[in-house]
Amino acid sequence: MTVDTTSTVVHATFVVERTFDAPLDRVWDAFAVPEQHAQWFGSDPGFTETEAHEDFRVGGRAVQDGQWHDGPTSRYEATYTDIVERSRIVSTYDMWVGGEHLSTSVTTTELQAVDGGTRLVYTEHGVFLDGKDDGSTRESGFAGIFDTLAAYLAG
Repeated sequence: MTVDTTSTVVHATFVVERTFDAPLDRVWDAFAVPEQHAQWFGSDPGFTETEAHEDFRVGGRAVQDGQWHDGPTSRYEATYTDIVERSRIVSTYDMWVGGEHLSTSVTTTELQAVDGGTRLVYTEHGVFLDGKDDGSTRESGFAGIFDTLAAYLAG
């Protein structure tokens, strides 16, 4: 048996907190209704989707596959492991870039009605594989995704 000594793992955890100027039901639906979710999650104009699927239920899967313009392919595969209506979403997801497995993460999205809107707390625990990433840009990436959600909710 040969042992691969080039294999590495980096663990990273981050939290993104936001308060949206929208009622809890509106924010929840932006996650839970597949047609709404597609309007803001992964809607970057620099990315061309080749596959997209959303099955929002415990045990359901979400897939987004495509090509960054002038860049690599990207594949996101998630499984919803816990959903508490209008309160919590827990999922696991894997990312591949250029056909190589980049990471596996466990995420929790918590939602709470507050004066003037909805508070979101997103926590991610990531395992980044073989030096392809260390998680340092994932937090800013999700901050950008939530900027897109804010714009969607304002529209």
